Amino acid sequence: MDSSAEVLSVDEVYKLLIGLIVPRPIAWVTSLSLKGVVNLAPFSAFTYLSTEPPLIGISVMRRGDGLKDTAQNIADRGDFVVNIADETLVRPVHLSAAEYPHDVSEAELLGLGLVPSVDVAAPRLACVPAALECGFEQVIAFGDRGAQLIVGRVRRFHVRDELLDGGKVMTERLRPLCRIAGPKYAGLGEVHTLEPVRQDGSHSYST
Repeated sequence: MDSSAEVLSVDEVYKLLIGLIVPRPIAWVTSLSLKGVVNLAPFSAFTYLSTEPPLIGISVMRRGDGLKDTAQNIADRGDFVVNIADETLVRPVHLSAAEYPHDVSEAELLGLGLVPSVDVAAPRLACVPAALECGFEQVIAFGDRGAQLIVGRVRRFHVRDELLDGGKVMTERLRPLCRIAGPKYAGLGEVHTLEPVRQDGSHSYST
């Protein structure tokens, strides 16, 4: 295949992007509506943006002419929680992606327990190995369909003690869940540990 992006349909571009930009980490977001309903939804366009201050970004598409519940709740309340799912949670993560009515809590529907947050109003999931309490920082619109990059400032980290070694997250213990093309998910897979790159740009190789 060798094609200009300008001649491809939106659907064709979408299939190529989600198939090539893989694996993608999943932000399993809990947010709270003004009526007190806890929304839970997964987003796989998710990354960190800055460490000073600690900023993360989540791209949220619109739902028809309006905002998705997550985006609306964050706009109304000014906070949210990014829950980090491991490989054991693939089914509830997938099921939480369905579009439910505004007054339905996906967490309650799926039987997922909640824990009160410390610094934000939105609760976090009790079943996840890690969670980030976030305050709303800014939103940036992209594209012709109103995609929103929601930027949050991490106010508090929750990480199970057994996942840490000297303050570093041991990814092999975390076993994070990731998204690939279509309704497909993957685990961590094989991990390759290499020698650190030196500050001068040189490398050390062993045979």
